[in-house]
Amino acid sequence: MITKSLPKTSLPPGDFAIWIIIYVELVTFAALFIGYAFARRADVELFNQSQLLLDQRSGFINTLVLITSSYFLVKAIEVIKTVNTKRASLLSSRWLLAAIVLGGSFIVIKSIEFSDKFEQGINLSTNTFFMFYILLTAFHFMHVLLGLIILYAVYKKAKMGGYSKEDHRGMETGASYWHLVDLLWIVLFPLIYIMR
Repeated sequence: MITKSLPKTSLPPGDFAIWIIIYVELVTFAALFIGYAFARRADVELFNQSQLLLDQRSGFINTLVLITSSYFLVKAIEVIKTVNTKRASLLSSRWLLAAIVLGGSFIVIKSIEFSDKFEQGINLSTNTFFMFYILLTAFHFMHVLLGLIILYAVYKKAKMGGYSKEDHRGMETGASYWHLVDLLWIVLFPLIYIMR
């Protein structure tokens, strides 16, 4: 009797549950982005004028910060997947720590930007543009905070040698969530700060 082996299915990295969360988050942000687009279309001039009050430089720096932190996560996972020694945990945890530091930089830069807007008297009721700006960026800000908590837990486990070439699913799960945070900002930045 000849038996055929089933082809190995390629699943996304990390735990299946994180992909459900990622899907829900993408749908939620997509709805907010669509709402923003329709509101902008109704009053383009207001949106263009209000947009001039944003600090594009800090938005751009935050974009670089998140992209770089995601790159560092990729490097952390690459080390764990390819090196099967205790040194792998040390190297991987260093890449994770660098990603966390950059994520913290995003929080600091965005907090300064929020503080500046609030000092100018800008809030949710200023106009439709700033309502969307605050809602979208504050919602994303909370995702960055949650992502940092997840990455810190992954970092602590990596530092204790909790991941290996054979078992690194938890690290991939945390990285998948962080890549979501990065992707959302890559859409959010040009939508809010640049597109006219």
